[in-house]
Amino acid sequence: LFYNSLPDNPLSADDDDENDHTTTATREANPSPSSTRNSNNINIKQKVHFHKFMLNMHKSMHTAKTTHSLQGNDLINHVIQTTLSHGKIICFDEFQVTDIADALLLKRLFTALLERGAVIVATSNRPPCDLYKGGLQRDLFLPFIDLLEEECHVVSMWESDMDYRLVQKDDENDSYDDSGKQRVYFVGNDGATKRRFDKLFHMLTKGSDINSMVLDVQGREVFVPKASEEYNIARFSFGDLCARAAGAADYLAIGERFHTVFIEDVPKLQYHEVNLVRRWITLIDALYENHVKLVIQAETKPEEMFQVDLENEHCDEVFAFDRTRSRMEEMRSEKYLRKKWTGHLQLRDDVDRARQIDYMQ
Repeated sequence: LFYNSLPDNPLSADDDDENDHTTTATREANPSPSSTRNSNNINIKQKVHFHKFMLNMHKSMHTAKTTHSLQGNDLINHVIQTTLSHGKIICFDEFQVTDIADALLLKRLFTALLERGAVIVATSNRPPCDLYKGGLQRDLFLPFIDLLEEECHVVSMWESDMDYRLVQKDDENDSYDDSGKQRVYFVGNDGATKRRFDKLFHMLTKGSDINSMVLDVQGREVFVPKASEEYNIARFSFGDLCARAAGAADYLAIGERFHTVFIEDVPKLQYHEVNLVRRWITLIDALYENHVKLVIQAETKPEEMFQVDLENEHCDEVFAFDRTRSRMEEMRSEKYLRKKWTGHLQLRDDVDRARQIDYMQ
C-alpha cells in the first residue's frame, strides 16, 4: 500500500477550473464507475482497477489526438483534467506494471496528477522499488519509482500475519463441505462433479435459451460460447478464456456484461505455463472488480491450483497468484455473493431487466 501526503485542501477546485474544457455536462455523462459525489454534486473520490485506468488513459489520449488534434503537454493536461473530474482522491486497486507503454507514460501522468493536488492511494503486490522488475527498458521507468518513493508513504502488508480477505469465510460456507454445501466451487473432473456443475447452471438459467454470442471490445471480438441473455449468465471453459491471447480489456468486458460466469475444466497450473497463469490472474481481477458471481469446476482447490514460490523474487506471478488464490476464496463467501454486481447491462431492447436475480437468495 502506498499513498501521498494530503494537500491542504484536496477537495477544492483548481484555480484553472474556469478554463477547464471538461464541462459539467461531460462529467455527468461520463461518470467514474466508482466515484463519490459531495453535497454539491461534485465528484470527490474514485476507485478504479489499475488495468482499467491505464486502458482508459490510452483510449482518452487516442481520442484527444484524433478529435482535438492535441499533442504534448496539451494532450496530457486534457487527460488529467478529465481524470480529476471524477474525483481528486484516487484509489488504484492492484497497481502492477507489466506493459512498456504504461511504464513510459506513468511518470508524466502521475507528476501532473500530483501537481494538481490529487491524493493517490494504491494497493500493489510489490513495493515501488520492485515495480516493473525485469521489464523491458526498465531504466526508463526508474524516474517514476523515484517519484513514488519521494512523494508517497509505503505501508507493507506482508508484515501482517492475516489475509483479511479470508476472514469472511467460515465453516458454514466452506465450499468443500461434503454435506452438500458446495455451492460455487466444484473440485474434480469426474462425471458426478460435472453433473452438479451442470445442474447449477441449468437451475440459474431456468430453461432460457442458451446461445453463443460475440462482445465487441475496442474493435476486437470476444467469443462467448454459451450465454443466457435473458438471465445475463455466461459459461466458458478454461481454454476459452486463457488458452488464447486475451487481456484485461477482454476480461473486463465479460465482467461488465454478465453478472454470473461459469468456468469449467480449470486445470492445475504449472510454473512454466506463465502465460496461462498471467491470464487467469487478470481474469480473476477483472471479475472481482465487477463483483461477478463466479462458479468454477476445477481439478484442484484454489490453494493447490498453482504452487507459489515466494522465494522467487524475479517473477511477479508468484506474488500475484497468492492474491488470486485469496480472491477465489473470498468470491465463494456468503458476503461476496451478496454484493451488488457493478457491471453494465447492454442487453437487447426486448430483454426485461426486472428479471435479473440475485441467484444466491
